[in-house]
Amino acid sequence: MAERLQKVMAQAGVASRRASEKLITDGMVTVNGVTIHELGTKVEPTDKIEVKGSPIEGQEKIVYFLLNKPRGVITAASDDKNRRTVIDVLDEVRERVYPVGRLDYDTTGALLLTNDGELANMLMHPRYKIDKVYIAKVRGIPTNDELKELRLGVLVGGKKTAEARADILKFDKKKGTATVQLTIHEGRYHQVKEMLKAVGHPVLKLHRERYGMLEVNDLLSGEYRELRYEEVQQLKNGKQYRKSSGRL
Repeated sequence: MAERLQKVMAQAGVASRRASEKLITDGMVTVNGVTIHELGTKVEPTDKIEVKGSPIEGQEKIVYFLLNKPRGVITAASDDKNRRTVIDVLDEVRERVYPVGRLDYDTTGALLLTNDGELANMLMHPRYKIDKVYIAKVRGIPTNDELKELRLGVLVGGKKTAEARADILKFDKKKGTATVQLTIHEGRYHQVKEMLKAVGHPVLKLHRERYGMLEVNDLLSGEYRELRYEEVQQLKNGKQYRKSSGRL
């Protein structure tokens, strides 16, 4: 997938993005033997890039993966307690990727992993407001008033959460449980669990079925797939759609 030359240089450790841009405008960079002066020039992973006559090292293909994270896996690149991480799950991926955001150890579902630092930072920025759709099995059956509280925002850690979408998908009066769909765009620590706990309904089981427009309904637990080109572009353009299966 084509990427901007200065971005590839920065990711390869040549220099910072700004310093890489100056190297380009100063005529110090060639691509396949041709000197480049124009910022924003796109290059492919197979292109030969040289800076001051020396090929750059560590040029890495930019990749994007969607994982249906299993329960009992850490959302981290490594773990000092030797617990299994999401990187261990992606054992056939050669590139060094990192999770975008996090899911709790016991939470399953949609997790994006990439080595595109620029996109990752954009997706995690509060201004981006990407939808995250969760399906939670909770103790008790939320009332309409409690659902309204979730929609308007509840206090979590002394700070009110942003407006959300909350609906009951099904309930079991005998067992005293309900399945709730909650859509948020913030990313606070344990946010979904804390929001439902705040209205009196502790989470028994939690699954994130959608991140932006990326769904994991076609992936078994622990399965992953590479994103299609159009999906990457939708993420970069901030496009989303709303759909839910209600699967836990």
